[in-house]
Amino acid sequence: MSTASSNSEPVESSGVREVKSAARTVELLEHLAARQNRPARLRELSEALGVPRSSLHALLRTLAKHGWVRADSTGTLYGIGIRALLAGTSYLDTDPYLPLVAPVLDELREQLDETFHFGRLDGADVVYLATRESSQYLRPYSRVGRRLPAYSTSLGKALLSDLAAGDLEEHLPRTMDALTPHTITTRVALGEDLAATRARGYAVDEQENSLGLKCFAVPLRYAEPTVDAISASIPIARLNPQREAEVIQALRNAGDRISRVISPINAWA
Repeated sequence: MSTASSNSEPVESSGVREVKSAARTVELLEHLAARQNRPARLRELSEALGVPRSSLHALLRTLAKHGWVRADSTGTLYGIGIRALLAGTSYLDTDPYLPLVAPVLDELREQLDETFHFGRLDGADVVYLATRESSQYLRPYSRVGRRLPAYSTSLGKALLSDLAAGDLEEHLPRTMDALTPHTITTRVALGEDLAATRARGYAVDEQENSLGLKCFAVPLRYAEPTVDAISASIPIARLNPQREAEVIQALRNAGDRISRVISPINAWA
């Protein structure tokens, strides 16, 4: 973003002037969404976003009135509102690829009874667009719509490994925080991991995002640049070399199949 003149809003590199109030609203909603089921107090939000409490309180009340933010009965705790769900559902309903990927996820889950995901690279994160849960391992929450750092997930690493070297940095945060004791937290180590991913053709996340889970992912190369991937998440206690090989081959076959179906459609679009 280019620097702004003394009396104007920041100006994007495209020359479009950023509307400060709109940017603040988006930042607030994204922050609340990232907290998942942990509501926040006004003070916490003010400190996290660097916004004066008085301005933030007025914004929260406006968003709550329109359903984008919800408050508890005391009016002191805030979370994401139902309007955000409706907007997200609309995105999923109109996504051109999800209807073609979802049946393949269904088949993978039926064939292997493991948990499979479909995700998309968005900035430094992966957003989960679809999940098919294993009957053997049920999460207490749905991962659809959640964002996780790309560097810590198999989905993300499959996609980061497909980027040109000069494009990688824009998809990494300033600091790579550890989500578990196994998370890769340096650019050097991540670079080595991505090189290994490219060499073998699939990404691996071994308890880097969730303890007890090992995940495998392959990129879906039906668009340029590659931004979508599918993955499998499996409790380590159920894995052995034979099972790993079976899951990885199923993912690779599914990824090739999805790309063969969608690539011609994109070519004619």
